[in-house]
Amino acid sequence: MNRRTAHLIGTAILCLALFVSLGKAQEQTTTSPGMSQQELLRIAKDVRKQIVTLPQYGVFDNIHFGIKPDGTVVLRGEASRPILKSSAENVVKKIEGVTKVDNQIEVLPNSQNDDRIRAAVYAAIYSYAPLQKYTANRRPRPMPSVARAAGGITNDPPLGYHAIHIIVKNGNVTLVGVVNNENDQAIAGIRANGVPLVFSVDNQLEVANEGK
Repeated sequence: MNRRTAHLIGTAILCLALFVSLGKAQEQTTTSPGMSQQELLRIAKDVRKQIVTLPQYGVFDNIHFGIKPDGTVVLRGEASRPILKSSAENVVKKIEGVTKVDNQIEVLPNSQNDDRIRAAVYAAIYSYAPLQKYTANRRPRPMPSVARAAGGITNDPPLGYHAIHIIVKNGNVTLVGVVNNENDQAIAGIRANGVPLVFSVDNQLEVANEGK
């Protein structure tokens, strides 16, 4: 499983957690009447694939999902743009075996300050040489796009693989994903904390294979 696919955190069976993170998968399943464990896992795999391959899903977003015994998929998490919330629902409801989509994804506030923080935290983390291994997007765009010039980095996020996702809400930053070691985990948090206008940093980065 590659890190981009694994970054999509969560599948809850019977409202319990089946967490899948970048570079690390920990799957706990419970069979339920009318739906086999194999079927639940197939749906989980399809949901995960459909969401992480959405063109709107990027480094500033974080989506979880849960699957109920009746085939209802519950979408949770944060989206930096409203289009991601609707797009995620649209692709998931077409998956075979999904009977209903309960879309609880939170659309983050449209804030110029948060937009500036996203850009600054992104630069602070991914321009730092020891952390550049966590993205395939290592060359800064020479000129801003029309979308970025008009609406900032939120409307035109960096493309490609990013192991560390940056969630910003009202000046508060949450880092999610999986890194190789505790040192990289700490460095990412320190780099984010050093960005002006950031009120707090919740470092939820996991360390790959920790405890194994």
